[in-house]
Amino acid sequence: MTFLQSIQQKAAARRRIIVLPEAYDERVVRAAAVLAEKKLATVILLGEPDDLHQRASEYGVDISDVEIIHPETDARREDFAETLFELRKAKGMTLEGAREAILKPLYYGAMLVRKGDADGSVAGSIATTADVLRAAIQVINVRKDFSLVSSVFLMVSADDKNVFTYADGAVVPDPSPEELADIGIASAETHKKLVGEDPVVAMLSFSTKGRAQHPLVEKVQRATRLAQEKAPQLKLDGELQFDAAIVEAIGKR
Repeated sequence: MTFLQSIQQKAAARRRIIVLPEAYDERVVRAAAVLAEKKLATVILLGEPDDLHQRASEYGVDISDVEIIHPETDARREDFAETLFELRKAKGMTLEGAREAILKPLYYGAMLVRKGDADGSVAGSIATTADVLRAAIQVINVRKDFSLVSSVFLMVSADDKNVFTYADGAVVPDPSPEELADIGIASAETHKKLVGEDPVVAMLSFSTKGRAQHPLVEKVQRATRLAQEKAPQLKLDGELQFDAAIVEAIGKR
């Protein structure tokens, strides 16, 4: 079984409720149809039902098993707006502003997650990463023991025997040592949850164990110490160049 197949098997066993806010992208409608057909998730699309069914027909896909919620007519709309207002009023948001903002699919999808009506929201096919994260942070918020939101890429080796989790390649361009430590710890947790194996973490740099002197090397060295202090149970080391982290013989030498 490949890694992707194992992920799909786990998803099918759990059948979580996933909302796809960008329902007016053809790729999203097609993805919803595949998820429903393979029973990998219970899917929610956000949009006008007749319009989305017409689009699905034009695309030649079946979304009859997909729930469609139209934010403008959904009975939860006012409750969601009031919740958003309470969350953001200290930042200057008015109730009218909240009523307008909650109609945006990214915000409505995030609120479905916050309220427990969905387990996750997947977006970014049309919206920018910044817009997706802004809605998630403002509505769902950040876990209290982490200082920031970050991202990971999962990289599967050509022989499908190894899965590597790389962070952060998309959200935080220049993390502080404290942020880099949190990214390392959070990424290890993500690796454990998705891959199912105990993570071994390398804090990467262009230097291995002090062989180069540079402020960016010192940043990784400090981040390594902070991560080790914060999560002593983790198998975590640094600073390491990629080859020393991945190739056992080089690492030993």
